[in-house]
Amino acid sequence: MPVTKVLSVNVARGRSNPDPRAQSKLTGIDKVPVTEPVLVRAPGPMRGGLGSGLVGDTIGNRKLHGGDDQAVYAYAREDLDAWEARLQRTLTNGMFGENLTTVGVDVTNARIGERWRVGTDGLLLEVSAPRTPCRTFAAFLDLSHWIKTFTQAEEPGAYLRVISPGTVRAGDTITIDYRPDHDVTSRLAFRARMTQPDLLPDLLVADALSAELQAYAGRRLTAK
Repeated sequence: MPVTKVLSVNVARGRSNPDPRAQSKLTGIDKVPVTEPVLVRAPGPMRGGLGSGLVGDTIGNRKLHGGDDQAVYAYAREDLDAWEARLQRTLTNGMFGENLTTVGVDVTNARIGERWRVGTDGLLLEVSAPRTPCRTFAAFLDLSHWIKTFTQAEEPGAYLRVISPGTVRAGDTITIDYRPDHDVTSRLAFRARMTQPDLLPDLLVADALSAELQAYAGRRLTAK
């Protein structure tokens, strides 16, 4: 069986936002690997909470990022490798702003509500939503059409909430502890939000969908 593990744990170096139009002048998108174990816990609400689920990580714009439903962001190293080939540039672990760079996990096709047991210290995470691209992401990579390119690729990775706290370190195994019986994946939720709103009704069977996406789907469907 293929190894499924955390390749690196990445936390932000707080830096000035490269997007001059950004509401927040500080950004935590510039994440770098760390070697020491990192405590992961539920950070509370997006506004007024602790920001990231990883202790020591930085969230710049807490109106749009962080909070319980975006406590941890995961992206597959395999997808980073594919982007390296496409963009003809090196992409280090953490460069997409991910907290966990994984190996052997099809992160984008993880189902909403899927639970990952990480390491041996009790950490249990639950897939809650896809990542959506923003201007800070594009400015950090210095790619003018990045939002469109990333959207068309439909490889968003996944946000996860913390069900049980624990520590995480590079090399920790990832085990699928629970997989719901619906077929709403992070990729499908991304498509529904970004390019195919006709898919929004399909998301509502996923009880673990982030509150923000549930509210968005509800507003769009009510407006019809």
